[in-house]
Amino acid sequence: MPTINKIILRSKNPNENIPGVNPGTLYVVATPLGNRDDITLRALKVLREVDLIAAEDTRKTHRFLALHGISNRLISCHEHNETERTPALIAKLLKGLSIALVSNAGTPAVSDPGYRLIEGALDNHLEIVPVPGVCAATAALSVAGLPTDSFIFLGFLAKKKAKRIRQLSELASQPRTLVFYESPRRILTLLNETIDVMGNRRGVLAREMTKLHEEYIRGRLSEIVDQLKDRSAIKGECTLLVAGHGKNSQPSWADVKQQITAAVAAGQNSLSAIAREIAATSAFAKNKIYAEALRISKKLGGG
Repeated sequence: MPTINKIILRSKNPNENIPGVNPGTLYVVATPLGNRDDITLRALKVLREVDLIAAEDTRKTHRFLALHGISNRLISCHEHNETERTPALIAKLLKGLSIALVSNAGTPAVSDPGYRLIEGALDNHLEIVPVPGVCAATAALSVAGLPTDSFIFLGFLAKKKAKRIRQLSELASQPRTLVFYESPRRILTLLNETIDVMGNRRGVLAREMTKLHEEYIRGRLSEIVDQLKDRSAIKGECTLLVAGHGKNSQPSWADVKQQITAAVAAGQNSLSAIAREIAATSAFAKNKIYAEALRISKKLGGG
């Protein structure tokens, strides 16, 4: 029986199939959320070879690069200086320099600085190349246990309450999974407002992803609130996922108020009985429902 000799060609350079950088090109490079090993070989190559790195925080990026043995020129490009910095960076690209854009964590321009620079590069017909990697939204979605075939990414909602409530109200009927970013200082506020507007839906809070104190809290939104409200401090950027509107969704506060109004107007039960019955089928506390019933009763002239 003839012998079959298998010849396996091995590259001396494991990175030789990773394309190098091109002059006059802007590279949008994703960096780790926390764990420094969550970086691609291609990203390291690009960061090593570009002429300049535009970083959200040069100090953080310098420390990260040092961990991987990379030394390169850095220039700041963050939300407070991106507008004024963009023309100079575009000028460098037009002269043939290659630039890598990085944020502090995750993918630039996804609720992070970078949009204006990318827009400027497009206006000047410059080449823009993504170097994909970590993104907090997709990382959280991948382990959430909520539908991922279709979702809506919202990033950070408005800081003003009235506008934020309006945004949540516009999303209340969406059947898709909703993905929010929020700071640890405001996460409880967002959770409570979401319950008020959308009802006590299923949700997942991802906190400190890929870091030492990584945490995922799953359950009804009220259960997530219960786990957070007694903590002395909540730390780390938060990604909140909320189930879309569906047949199993519990009524929102707007729906409950309509129920209360109808029940009070009918006048068939006492306010305490109305509060007890509605509380049994909703996510809202009996005392909150009673207070609303009392307010409506006075408005209708019943007290």
